[in-house]
Amino acid sequence: MGGDNGTELTEFILLGFSGFVFVQSHLFWGVLCMYVVTLLGNSLIIILTLADPALHSPMYFFLRHFSLVEILYTTTIVPRMLADLRSSCPTISRASCFTQLYFFALFGIAECCLLTAMAYDRYAAICCPLHYTTLMNQGTCVGMVGASYLAGIISGTTHSVFIFTLPFRGANTIHHFLCDILPVMRLASGNTFWAEVAELIITTSFIFVPFLLIVASYACILAAILGVATSQGRQKIFSTCSSHLFVVILFFGTGTVAYMRPQSDSFGDTDQILTIFYTVVTPMCNPFVYTLRNKEVTGAMRRLMKRYLCGP
Repeated sequence: MGGDNGTELTEFILLGFSGFVFVQSHLFWGVLCMYVVTLLGNSLIIILTLADPALHSPMYFFLRHFSLVEILYTTTIVPRMLADLRSSCPTISRASCFTQLYFFALFGIAECCLLTAMAYDRYAAICCPLHYTTLMNQGTCVGMVGASYLAGIISGTTHSVFIFTLPFRGANTIHHFLCDILPVMRLASGNTFWAEVAELIITTSFIFVPFLLIVASYACILAAILGVATSQGRQKIFSTCSSHLFVVILFFGTGTVAYMRPQSDSFGDTDQILTIFYTVVTPMCNPFVYTLRNKEVTGAMRRLMKRYLCGP
């Protein structure tokens, strides 16, 4: 069903997993559990990095903002997805679709940039230890976080404005469970050339370039590790950045497979599974990655529990 007689569309239908009715109930409870774990885990990291003086360093300053972005990123998607899984005909208004696409792009790009800032922090700590406090002073850290949010705002504004100023008078079925950039753009009735150009510029500037900077940072870190004489020293250096490297691989790996592989005319089940992975599963994993193997965070957790359970 679409806009008849050339009338402008006012709402879209999100197909999502409507073709797999038998798994929707299981998917609902699975996504709900992962969302709750994401909220609790990332909120715990925010509380710990604020409450414990031992975690008042640039590394945990970036981690705190990264956890905040993870919460906002998943909240942009999951609540509506859960509601749609319980609906027989999930629809979304044009204004709500605009809003979801805007914040999806905003927080996704902010996350890429924050991962880059965290990689630079690890590079400065390992490769330039004598100048670390100068390189990563408070002004620099605040500026890098602010630039990450600004990049997200630019991305969200550019994508949403270029796409939703196009006419939508044809089909109104989005083959996805969210208003993602490509599925919505394909429904536009007008010329999408400039919207595609904007997407290419944003992708190159705020995804490809940050990824290259992360690779360059870890190339320098790897060279520093190989230059350390003792195996104990190498292990210590690797342990300080292994958690971040794992998150980078998860985030950029699934995102690259989802967006860089050849696309068909409509998003299929594989695309939606990949999207669930980097929008729901990965944010749930991050708190475990950054806490289970991090002695500073686990120590802060024990001190916080002792303070509130046993008193000062």
